[in-house]
Amino acid sequence: MGKADFHIHTSLNDGTATVREVLDYVRDRTDLDVMAITDHDRLTGSYQALEIANEYRFEVVSGCEITTLHGHLLALFIDKPIPMWRPLDWTIGKIHEQGGLAYVPHPFSRNRRRHLRHSVLERVAPTLDIVEVFNAREVASASNLRALEFARQHSLPGGVGSDSHRPIEIGRAYVDVVPFVTPQELVVALRDGKVTGTLSGLGIHVRTWVDIGRKFMRTRVARLRSNAR
Repeated sequence: MGKADFHIHTSLNDGTATVREVLDYVRDRTDLDVMAITDHDRLTGSYQALEIANEYRFEVVSGCEITTLHGHLLALFIDKPIPMWRPLDWTIGKIHEQGGLAYVPHPFSRNRRRHLRHSVLERVAPTLDIVEVFNAREVASASNLRALEFARQHSLPGGVGSDSHRPIEIGRAYVDVVPFVTPQELVVALRDGKVTGTLSGLGIHVRTWVDIGRKFMRTRVARLRSNAR
């Protein structure tokens, strides 16, 4: 069995650590065997991680958290960008065209505005590949329980992610799966996966918003200085 965390962000988006720092942390501070970089609406982090993946003992899966018109959707095993702000059905189709997996992150979340709503999930359930049944950044464990119930009702395998924005969060949630190579093998492996995780707590969300605010101010100041020259 191998431990996999399929939901990790970097400083290329709203995280605090660079791709290299994330991979070094996974190597030095966790016992993960598989990880996926899933920055919002860009594959840059995945590209960078895959370029240096052979330097590490664990496997790296390409990924992206896409903003659709209906909410967020993770795409795993894709290598070409998919435009944001498109209908969910269209986005799922584009993921499958690349041979990737459509993975629903944090459904039923109480602390996110852009999660997919229940009515939407019911409509697209036959076209989904994975439902995230444990997200460490949920403020209420009931949200994860509802996700697990939905996955079971629709016979969908359950994914797990720390949804980490700081290195210390990486590996807080993971799923034990047998080794896999292809996307289809991962779907099969997840059906017998063992979920492990603890919630990050409300404080980690506060720190994330502080980090985002600081990053915004640094960017704004840099732009003002550049325009003043």
